[in-house]
Amino acid sequence: QSRRRERGVVAGKERPRARAAVPALHQLYYDPNIENKNLAQKWLMQAQVSPQAWQFCWVLLRPEKVPEIQYFGASALHTKISRYWGDIPAEQYDTLKMQLFSQIAHFASGSKIVLTRLCVALASLALNMMPEAWPGAVSEMVRMFQEEGGEVDGRARCLALLELLTVLPEEFQTSRLPQYRKGQVRGALGSEWTAVYPLLQQLLRQPDSPPLVKARVLKCLSSWVLLDVPLNESEGLVEASFTALADPELFDTAVEAIVNTISQPDSQRYVNTLLKLVPQVLQLQEQLRDAVQNGDMETSHGICRIAVSLGENHSRALLEQVEHWQSFLALVNMIMFCTGIPGHYPVNETTSSLTLTFWYTLQDDIMSFEAEKQAIYLQVYRPVYFQLVDVLLHKAQFPTDEEYASWSSDEKEQFRIYRVDVSDTLMYVYEMLGAELLSNLYDKLGRVLTNTEPTTTWQDTEALLYGFQSIAETIDVNYSDVIPGLIGLIPRININNVQLADTVMFTIGALAEWLADHPVMLSSVLPLVLQALGNPDLSVSSVSTLKKICRECKYDLPPYAANIVAVSQEVLIKQIHKTSQCMWLMQALGFLLSALPVEEILRNLHSLITPYIQQLEKLAGETPNPSNKLAIIHILGLLSNLFTTLDITKQEEESGENAPPIKSAPPQTGPNPVVVVLQQVFALIQTVLSKWLNDSQVVEAVCAIFEKSVKTLLHDFAPMVSQLSEMLGQMYSTIPQASALDLTRQMVHIFASETNHFPPIKALFESVTSVTLTIFQQGRHAGNNQLQRTELIPRCADIPPVGQVVQEDGKLLLLAVLEAIGGQSSRSLMDQFAEVLFCLNKHCFALLTVWLKEALRSPGFPSSRVSNEQKDTFSQQVLRERVNKRRVKDIVKEFTLVCRGLHGTEYAADY
Repeated sequence: QSRRRERGVVAGKERPRARAAVPALHQLYYDPNIENKNLAQKWLMQAQVSPQAWQFCWVLLRPEKVPEIQYFGASALHTKISRYWGDIPAEQYDTLKMQLFSQIAHFASGSKIVLTRLCVALASLALNMMPEAWPGAVSEMVRMFQEEGGEVDGRARCLALLELLTVLPEEFQTSRLPQYRKGQVRGALGSEWTAVYPLLQQLLRQPDSPPLVKARVLKCLSSWVLLDVPLNESEGLVEASFTALADPELFDTAVEAIVNTISQPDSQRYVNTLLKLVPQVLQLQEQLRDAVQNGDMETSHGICRIAVSLGENHSRALLEQVEHWQSFLALVNMIMFCTGIPGHYPVNETTSSLTLTFWYTLQDDIMSFEAEKQAIYLQVYRPVYFQLVDVLLHKAQFPTDEEYASWSSDEKEQFRIYRVDVSDTLMYVYEMLGAELLSNLYDKLGRVLTNTEPTTTWQDTEALLYGFQSIAETIDVNYSDVIPGLIGLIPRININNVQLADTVMFTIGALAEWLADHPVMLSSVLPLVLQALGNPDLSVSSVSTLKKICRECKYDLPPYAANIVAVSQEVLIKQIHKTSQCMWLMQALGFLLSALPVEEILRNLHSLITPYIQQLEKLAGETPNPSNKLAIIHILGLLSNLFTTLDITKQEEESGENAPPIKSAPPQTGPNPVVVVLQQVFALIQTVLSKWLNDSQVVEAVCAIFEKSVKTLLHDFAPMVSQLSEMLGQMYSTIPQASALDLTRQMVHIFASETNHFPPIKALFESVTSVTLTIFQQGRHAGNNQLQRTELIPRCADIPPVGQVVQEDGKLLLLAVLEAIGGQSSRSLMDQFAEVLFCLNKHCFALLTVWLKEALRSPGFPSSRVSNEQKDTFSQQVLRERVNKRRVKDIVKEFTLVCRGLHGTEYAADY
């Protein structure tokens, strides 16, 4: 294959394209009109990749041009070199290289942003030439800039060289080199470290090196270690970086250099070097304490990053150096200081959060040792982790009410997330400390609650409860002997604060499973939960806790049911809670009612939902408007959530082969209460639909009631099948909606194989099929429609009427799918169309073989851009894949790109 070659890549005369670039750049940078800016940017992007770019980029770099124009010229050079390397004749490599050296030397004393782009361009050139066409590239760069000459002073040359050396590894990381070339070039760059190291070492240790030069050296080191430079080969530079931490001007760049160096995965091989770094980190403790005392958050943050980086990346390697256990323990204690750094996160400090992952890593490494070795380490580190629990609970404490009130909403949210991270850490630590941790927390909580001294605050109580909650949420505490005592302590807590009340609620919720095994304790905590339901400030915690209790303890709640329903009704009528909490509350009531006898369920349902049915009747008679729409959706949502969990047939699910006998509801007789209610309100729902059928949100809310009921009741929903099928068919025929299609799928899935229900299901299926095929032909809603096709096609063998429909209309479906793939539908829907093809191929292979052959025989179908050979290939590929759905999706994506004329373009790369 011939390659287009550029006539020349060096500086030339000013061409028309160069003259046009100048006003376009002015338009891009200075024109206030956004449309003009967009047009200019589009033109410049095209100009940058044009063959003329080689000539005009040099023109734009001329000294008389402003930096913005020079920057574009340098960027155009980089674009041409990095993306169109194959266009450059090999005989022009050296000319281009020298031209770039010359430009960099010129801009060494000029614009920094232009200098950087030129360095990136030369770096790209070097990467493309290395190692064969430019052996020793880095050594030559160093030599070129160290030579005296020209008008550029030594310091400017030095800074330009450091910039070039810094961007070289960075450009390698983002380069488009083929994989085999990347390996070659990485090796060549690694071997050139011997040319870079002495230069950086000299500049960093020279007493007269300006701070700016030293900062660039440190930045260069950060860049080169990304190439996995062996840690022992950069040891001297790391040591010098530690020295640089004492200079405030170099502190930030020195931290980055040290952290980047010791974070490289390969560095764990160099244990001797790591052992030398530990005392250097420990020597920073005095600087760290001074920074904390003086409120210097930047310095404390930087030193903490270094300590955590060494500990987190190399804890196992350092743990295994048993003779150095004391120095590693000292490093662990230094990190503990960082975890417990004074002040509240994120207002007074932002450092402690950096340390949390270290504690996970250290624990994992200790617990991964064999039993005997692990026991030795646990003797040393269990006390450390008990100390960590105290530190974390202290850090998780809320500030004073006055201080907390002064925080911004963003600071409060960051603190909330921080507490979640602390909670996760406590839960993890439990794996090491076990039941002793719960005993420890219980003893402390007991002392706090019996302490009459004024120094004890609600924050102390809240933090200890938060510790219990963190563990009980995810760990099975059923066999803990302290939980009964904890439940006994909870009513003694003086709850005079919203945050404390929230945590009390969440703690009770976390113990819901334990309460299910110890129902006698329900009477101690349930009154607290019901009382909290009436407080809007405790909405989330109280409602979620009640829901957990009703789910886990429902068979022990009948004695409390009347009270729970009454309180819930009261708060719902008073509209104390937001919509989502109202939905949770209805789910809680669904769980609760599930355990009652049918007549009691019906009685409670009547009192619970009658007010809403009356309100819905009133709304159904009103002219549709945005206000009553929201009210209708809210009421329908309440019913949906109630029916989601109201299941009189379901027993608790956590039974296993060796599990104790399960508590269950008494045997139920008569019609299902949910079906009774649905039959009573069915006519009202139809009335609502008659006025709101064109509103997808209302239709979705209606469908949700039935869909959730069907999912919960399964075959107990049978009495509703006939009337719901009829209503669904009418809905979908009038105005097709995705939610109606989803509900139809659910109905077909459950009831299509039952003889008694087949006639209404068949009628619904035929109606939906007819409408769907029409929509397919119109190219609308294709992504949703495929859900229904793929649901029914697998039933074509075992349900004769389904097979009949597929035989009669299957080819029409295939034509619609191929038309969509050919370019009539969005590319984002191709996975769905691929699923239809895969389904047809798997279940109707013989038919699909014939249909594909007939359909693709038509000239210009599904696209005029595909040849007969390409269509044959596509057909064979699809028919071959009857197991691998992912492969069919790839085949369809490839074919649709060909059909659209996009194959091989940049659009295809993003697809």
